[in-house]
Amino acid sequence: MKANGKVIKYGDNIDTDVIIPARHLTTSDPAELAKHCMEDIDKDFVNKVQKGDIMVGGANFGCGSSREHAPIAIKASGISCVIAKDFARIFYRNSINIGLPILECAEASEDIEPGNEVEVDFDTGVITNKTKNKKYQAVAFPEFMQDIINAGGLVEYIKSGNI
Repeated sequence: MKANGKVIKYGDNIDTDVIIPARHLTTSDPAELAKHCMEDIDKDFVNKVQKGDIMVGGANFGCGSSREHAPIAIKASGISCVIAKDFARIFYRNSINIGLPILECAEASEDIEPGNEVEVDFDTGVITNKTKNKKYQAVAFPEFMQDIINAGGLVEYIKSGNI
């Protein structure tokens, strides 16, 4: 499985309240959450994000509350993958549970720039920056995690009877 898109980049400590502000948690509708994704840090995010784009963050991406709304908003906005130096553990778990691919790679997080075109191979963990003609190595997902992501998340994986 691969993702390919242009990069939208943020810094360190992007918390779940920045990803989806608490005032919008009156709904669990992914499309509605996507309309407000990143609005407190990047008012133009919803206008510039294109289906397939890749979000890059710094250290401690997804820190803060444990709500699943944050990765749901990112995925519903059209982002195909998030790359960061590292993720808050509950955000990491929630992302896999809802089928949002995320990869930890400090070198890619630091070197990739906004607007770069990036391809991610989830089978190998190779991140290719097509703009800079550089490759970075992240840890590939184990097969069972790839199966969960490919199914669209943990609930869909369980419904499919693959356990």
